[in-house]
Parts: sequence; structure tokens; C-alpha cells
Amino acid sequence: MPIEIEKKYRLTELQRTSIIARLTELCADKFSAKCEVNTIYTNPVLQSENAILRLRRIGDRAILTFKKRFPSSSPIKRQLEEETEVADADAMERILDRLGFTPTLVYEKRRQTWKHCDTEIAVDELPFGWFMEIEGEESAIERVEAELAIDGLQAEEATYPQLTRTHGTRNGDLIEARFSEG
Repeated sequence: MPIEIEKKYRLTELQRTSIIARLTELCADKFSAKCEVNTIYTNPVLQSENAILRLRRIGDRAILTFKKRFPSSSPIKRQLEEETEVADADAMERILDRLGFTPTLVYEKRRQTWKHCDTEIAVDELPFGWFMEIEGEESAIERVEAELAIDGLQAEEATYPQLTRTHGTRNGDLIEARFSEG
């Protein structure tokens, strides 16, 4: 069973700049920045399981993901995560619709990613703010926190879909958080 272990933080723009500079000093492996469009689907079964189905588009790529977070009071979250790359995102949308899944949320994200000390560090810009996620084993997350010198940062407990519900704009039955054009 694939378990994702991560900790998320809300950042100011100054904190974001400082973290990126520190990652550079640590010689973390940087990967190209990506823009994503994430659509969250639901149905009664997913709702009863407190789970989501996400179709993520990154350029010409698409990834379908099932996530179910395990209850925890720890700022380091664990969730079941099953995902697979999809050859045709438009066809996948039609299949999901025919299976009774309804798109409820759409959020855009600009992501920069690094690898360091057996973790993946993502610095994300969403229309409602800056965030950082550190993904890896709990001990590796704690080590990277120390190396980044982020003692004062508070963990963000909410998921991006929960934050989109709070900060997004309702468009019919869909809640969206998109970057402004222009």
C-alpha cells in the first residue's frame, strides 16, 4: 500500500525566497518548474471514505490519483496515494463522468521541486498563496527542516482542496482557484 508522508507549510514571499536560497546553498537537486491544473472529483463513495480522486494536468501529461488521508493530530500527514499516468486526459474526464464522478474543485499550481536527503521539497504558488511541502520518511522530513532552518514556520494542516474550498470562487457547482490572465 503506497503511503505518502508529507508536511506542508504556508509561506510568505520572503520565506519562499529564503528557502529557495537555502536549497541552492545545500546543493539540492532542482527540477524544472511546472504549471499544473488539478481537478478534484467526488461521488458518494469517495465522500463517505473521506477520499478524493484527482486528475492533474501538467502540459501534455496527465496523472490520475486516488488519495485518502489517515486521521492524525501530527503535522506530518500520512495518506494512501495510488496514481497512474493517463495517456488522454480528455478521455479520462469523459470516463469519470460516465462512471458518476463529478468535478467539484479546480485549482492551479506553479511548482518548483528539489530532491535533498531522501526527500522531495516542493515550493508551490497557488492563487491564494505560497506553500512548501516536504515529502519523505518522518526522520528525513525533520532533518530537512533543520537544514533549511525553518524552526519558526507553522505547519499548514489543510489540504489544497480544502484551501480551494475556502479561498476559491464558486462557478455553478464548481469551486475554482485559478491565476488571473494577463
